[in-house]
Amino acid sequence: MPHYTPPLRDMHFVLHELLKVTETLKTLPPHAEVDVETLNAVLEEGGKFASEVIAPLNQSGDAEGCALNRDTHEVTAPSGFKAAYATFVEGGWPSLGCDTAYGGQGLPVSLNQCLYEMLNSANQAWTMYPGLTHGAYECLHAHGTPEQRQTYLPRLTSGEWTGTMCLTEAHCGTDLGLLRTRALPGGDPSADGSFLITGNKIFISAGEHDLAANIVHLVLARLPDAPEGSKGISLFVVPKFLVNADGSLGARNAIVCSALEHKMGIHGNATCQMSLDGARGWLVGQPHKGLNAMFVMMNAARLGVGTQSLGLTEVAYQNAAAYAKERLQMRSLSGPKAPELAADPIIVHPDVRRMLLTARAYAEGGRALAVYTALLIDQELSSTDAAVKEDAADLVALLTPIVKAFLTDNAWISTSHCLQVFGGHGYIREWGMEQFVRDARINMIYEGTNTIQSLDLLGRKVLLDRGKKLKKLIVLIQQFIEKEGADTAMLEFINPLADLGEKASKLSTELGLKAFTNPDEVGAASVDYLRVIGHLVFAYFWARMARVAIDHRADDDPFYRAKLATARFYFAFLLPETAALIRSARGGARSLMSMDASLF
Repeated sequence: MPHYTPPLRDMHFVLHELLKVTETLKTLPPHAEVDVETLNAVLEEGGKFASEVIAPLNQSGDAEGCALNRDTHEVTAPSGFKAAYATFVEGGWPSLGCDTAYGGQGLPVSLNQCLYEMLNSANQAWTMYPGLTHGAYECLHAHGTPEQRQTYLPRLTSGEWTGTMCLTEAHCGTDLGLLRTRALPGGDPSADGSFLITGNKIFISAGEHDLAANIVHLVLARLPDAPEGSKGISLFVVPKFLVNADGSLGARNAIVCSALEHKMGIHGNATCQMSLDGARGWLVGQPHKGLNAMFVMMNAARLGVGTQSLGLTEVAYQNAAAYAKERLQMRSLSGPKAPELAADPIIVHPDVRRMLLTARAYAEGGRALAVYTALLIDQELSSTDAAVKEDAADLVALLTPIVKAFLTDNAWISTSHCLQVFGGHGYIREWGMEQFVRDARINMIYEGTNTIQSLDLLGRKVLLDRGKKLKKLIVLIQQFIEKEGADTAMLEFINPLADLGEKASKLSTELGLKAFTNPDEVGAASVDYLRVIGHLVFAYFWARMARVAIDHRADDDPFYRAKLATARFYFAFLLPETAALIRSARGGARSLMSMDASLF
């Protein structure tokens, strides 16, 4: 059975030494009183819940899966999930980052980010139930009417109710402009303003379960007068049970689970086909502007999926590293390292170390990026300085597709490496590694495939505003380079960072000029381009982390020695990938698009 130890020391490093989050939080009125002790205390207790309550349910939940009663359309989650969720609610964890006006604790997003990383390491399938709920909360908080906010937010905040987003239909995946679900006026508008919604949705995570008393679905549908395409989509809140005027639960609404998907991974989460047959729902936001409102939840989900993969990368690394220090196999090429044993532990072999360090570098780099992005969201939401809010919003928009796609790609690489460290045992269920690989694979697909994220980054976030958002990131990197470039101890990190920054800027300009004459050039280059920019961001954070580690050389602390060694590995072994990526990004659309489709 795999183990999980919350990486509190590294979280403290990122929060307090690398990013110095409390200095930023002091400038934000809602969080000005949050101190280091508060952050650390919350993380310690959150880590206990993750490692002691839900981690032991991960393998059993995967083996058992969810069960659908076809007569009642009710879904039962794996054994132990419901009790664990009750403990989660009793501990006040759902309300951590929620508005105090609705019963939340009002703590920063950057703290909530660390909590959810630990939850995802412990049990991704379980964590999807409260994770999606927080996204529904964010959407209604931003776009709901006062009545909707008062009806739903207190119960979503407390965790008494959970939430979902119902977007996808069988004939349309990411292309939501093709959706067919319809919403008709439910009668006299002066009555309750509801609509009757009919259609079928698929791939709805946590769409039906027995963890909470009610499920609040956010459903995309078309009104009778809707224009074609994505500009004709509206958003509706559709509760599983209708809510009476006094807040109590009323009749069962006409939205049910018609089937459970049989999946490669995340078996403990109910991925549902949902059928709506005149289900009563209420418009959220403006008619035909549903995608604008839903993007709040979709962007939150994209960041959340990156966190899922960060969690899997960390837990896979922990288990592989522990195994490599114990498993005896062959002798070191440079001579026995444990002559008293029959063979050396496999940790002595260079390629085993390459695989372990790859996972470690991607986990620790991903943690820095994820917490930094969450801190930007804190600034975007709570700063009183208009310029700070604007800069933070631009950087969040730029980094969101990178968090989603780069971290999930890296998790697929890392979990596969960590399985490989176990050799044949990694392929066997009892060790838990094959589950991490299976669970990691979905993260590259849902909430917008990684290709969609790449198109979003290059096409919308970089080229559409002529590089305005990217330049803000480049300025931060250049400022760091100018500050540290004179220190010879930093040159091994500064020089490759500066070189990649120049090449990434040049590549962006080249692709923009090519796309001006042929839009297919964006599609041809975007996936490679995102990995280039992802590595640029990681190189920036690894150089910053190396700076902190170098400053602590006199401490002779093994933590800083390991941090510096991992930074050197990243720059020596992982960053060089960008040379090939830049070359292939320049390959162009012609070789991809010239062959006739009939020849495939």
